[in-house]
Amino acid sequence: MTEQRINPSILSADFVNLQSELEAIRTADLVHVDVMDNHFVPNLTMGPPIVERIQAVSPVPLDVHLMIADADRWAPGYAELGAYSVTFHAEAAADPVAVARALRERGARAGIALKPGTAAEPYLDLLPEFDQVLVMTVEPGFGGQAFMPDMMPKLRRFAEARARHGFDVWLQVDGGITADTIGIAAEAGADTFVAGSAVYSGVPEDRIADLRRAAAAHAH
Repeated sequence: MTEQRINPSILSADFVNLQSELEAIRTADLVHVDVMDNHFVPNLTMGPPIVERIQAVSPVPLDVHLMIADADRWAPGYAELGAYSVTFHAEAAADPVAVARALRERGARAGIALKPGTAAEPYLDLLPEFDQVLVMTVEPGFGGQAFMPDMMPKLRRFAEARARHGFDVWLQVDGGITADTIGIAAEAGADTFVAGSAVYSGVPEDRIADLRRAAAAHAH
């Protein structure tokens, strides 16, 4: 994988032709799979059976983003399906560290996601427990929202803590990522980028390459 990771979100893909849509992004680093339960967020997408099938046919590893309630109970099951990375929301977990350890025990990278209104500070000292921190740059639950640049100070706090302590953790952003906004996030310390419509609204391979170049040009 590259230092600047591009993870297309299949939330913007054609679900009727999902296997071919996955093939179209084989030059990506990971495929971002949004799991929504209509409880934690006001939308409903997919659950374990569909994720299991995506895992079976995807040409790139899965980056599963759980926008679901009761992550303590449900998150480990997605690691058991073989997902490369499983990210759960801090706001949906009673014990985030225990969830992260359970994911790692099952062979997945453990990620924690923070909604725009959730502060970074409670999690800065916990960074060694996680392999990835996802700073949401929109409110979770819907694709196609506008990028929130006021999330960059939060992202910088995580980047500074990572650099200060030498933590090995990816910093991901999700929401409104385009060729125009990806540089803003890269400059603030992000190295892993989720993009949906910015990839699937054109030729995915070309769009992925454009995003990768734009991120690399502004890499921290």
